[in-house]
Amino acid sequence: MSAVQNWQEDFGARAGELFGAAVPWLATTRRRALARFNDEGWPTTRQEEWHHTTLAALGQTSFSIGTGSCTRARIEALRDGDAGHWLVFVDGRYAADLSDPGVLPGGVELTPLSRVATDHPERLESRLGAETDGSTVAALNLAFASDGAFIHIGRGCQVDSPIHLVFVSAAANGAEFVRNVVVAESGSRATLVEHYVGGGAEASLTSTVTRMTLAPDAQVTHLKLQQESPAAFHLGALDVDQASGSVFRSHSLSFGARLARNDITTGFSGEHCETLLNGLYYVNGRRHVDHHTNILHAQPNGTSREYYRGILADTARGVFTGLILVSPGADGTDAIQRTDSLLLSRMARADARPQLEIYADDVKCAHGATVGQIDENSLFYLRSRGLDEMHARNLVVYAFAAEALARIEDDVLRRRASTTIRQLLPGGPQLGELA
Repeated sequence: MSAVQNWQEDFGARAGELFGAAVPWLATTRRRALARFNDEGWPTTRQEEWHHTTLAALGQTSFSIGTGSCTRARIEALRDGDAGHWLVFVDGRYAADLSDPGVLPGGVELTPLSRVATDHPERLESRLGAETDGSTVAALNLAFASDGAFIHIGRGCQVDSPIHLVFVSAAANGAEFVRNVVVAESGSRATLVEHYVGGGAEASLTSTVTRMTLAPDAQVTHLKLQQESPAAFHLGALDVDQASGSVFRSHSLSFGARLARNDITTGFSGEHCETLLNGLYYVNGRRHVDHHTNILHAQPNGTSREYYRGILADTARGVFTGLILVSPGADGTDAIQRTDSLLLSRMARADARPQLEIYADDVKCAHGATVGQIDENSLFYLRSRGLDEMHARNLVVYAFAAEALARIEDDVLRRRASTTIRQLLPGGPQLGELA
């Protein structure tokens, strides 16, 4: 039996248990999404957007819908004393006993998506997405989505503390499908953190889609921290629609999983939009990470900045494919795209494909890419200041990562990300002292 047939049988057995099963439009949408996946299957390297990333291993691995558990102590360790607003999901299902939404400002709603689908499904009909959105990975996610977060930030509301969504993969050989919906009304401000953590040495599959709508002058910062186990598969998508004057900042930090793919798309549907796409990844062993981004400048006077940095060791591979598309009439566009990769091994490999497509005249756009090893001049400078070669190399590597971390404006989140990457890099304990 093929992997596609397995998913079809699982859906037949579980469709009645998924949220919104009694809602006609949602049940129909799920069936259409599964039909698309059945027709097309997993993306293959014959498709241009997946040319450098193969999902063949997914067709050879059997997964079951996860039903694991997580302890309160583990969540408290993740929180590390951070009050904030926390929703926790274990194997794709909301864990009320582990969550702590805290006190939210009036006009701000933070609740499981399944609850909204049950009580007010009409609020999701235009926001949950369709089977034609994205790749077949997103279609399978829509068919099987078991839960996620629904966040609504009212007009002019400001959430001072970050909203944390924690997704724990607990079951061996488990699969979880989560979908988040974020609506930021005019003039609102918030910071959202998605944190993905894994369990043991068994393979697991995490499929996640976050759909975000920013009304005029809304400002949202989104940080994704992926720390799943070395045997995990992580397939994520972030789709953002920005109205006039909105500001969106994305920080994608990928530090785990056997294979991680992050599709990030934002479109400017109004003038004077701003976006920052900032990414940092570390891969070692035979791990593989792929960032695929798309910024659509559909309206005039938009500004976008895109910076991705990768650190690669052993025989690991990193992929960056980024497209900035400036549509006809999008005059006044100001866009910069850059990707830099640091190779710590001769066997590590980085593929960089920055792309600009410009169909307007009055624009200012630039893009570039570098792939290289540790700069010997930097090493010489540090060694001349008294560091031995090992510590000098470790500090150069950390400094390379720190440039991406410096773009995270929230001090607490930046320190958390800095601590995480230092624990992974060579000489981690000493890096904290040297930094």
